[in-house]
Amino acid sequence: MITPGLVVAVFLITALLFILLALSQLRRRRLFAATRAAAGGGLCLALAALAFSLALNLYTYNRLTREQPVAQLRFEQIGASRYRVYLRSPHAAERHYVLAGDGWQLGARVIKWQPWAALIGFNAVYQLDRISGRYSRIDAARNLPDSVYDLSSTRGLDVLHAARYLPSWLNPIDARFGNAAYLPMADGARFSVALSQTAGLIARPENAAAQTAIAQW
Repeated sequence: MITPGLVVAVFLITALLFILLALSQLRRRRLFAATRAAAGGGLCLALAALAFSLALNLYTYNRLTREQPVAQLRFEQIGASRYRVYLRSPHAAERHYVLAGDGWQLGARVIKWQPWAALIGFNAVYQLDRISGRYSRIDAARNLPDSVYDLSSTRGLDVLHAARYLPSWLNPIDARFGNAAYLPMADGARFSVALSQTAGLIARPENAAAQTAIAQW
């Protein structure tokens, strides 16, 4: 299976071979051949740096191979239309946020690869994007303070941004889309959120308080 780390390693090894060849040609006083080999080594080093930066960004996403849990949420009411939500995900420690409104919304970004990229080992990946509060009434949503928090952890060269400059036949990304799930908030309610490649985010109640909130929604 080809991985981003393997691509970086191949470029680095190739660059090292070019550099060794350049040194060998210098010892033989073949300046043109040495310059050509050094240029090849520099190009491979530049490609290795680019691949590393792309891999660093890609590793901020998580693999998506089937429907799998991506978050657990539990709520504590701290005021009128104000809740503290405790968010836990498989790849991060528990975090908490204060949300305003009657409901919550969790968003994610998903990247699906072209068949040829999937064939060499690239699985669909996802990244939790944001969590926010929602008001059930439109006038409240327009006039009352909102609450939204960034959940993404972007590092390196943005894969999505870089892919825009590739020709269509070379672009490994088949689809990229945002998806969100939202349900009501209630004191003591617990929800689980799963993500699949076909249905997107799916939120489910985990206790009686959550089930009652949905029934009264």
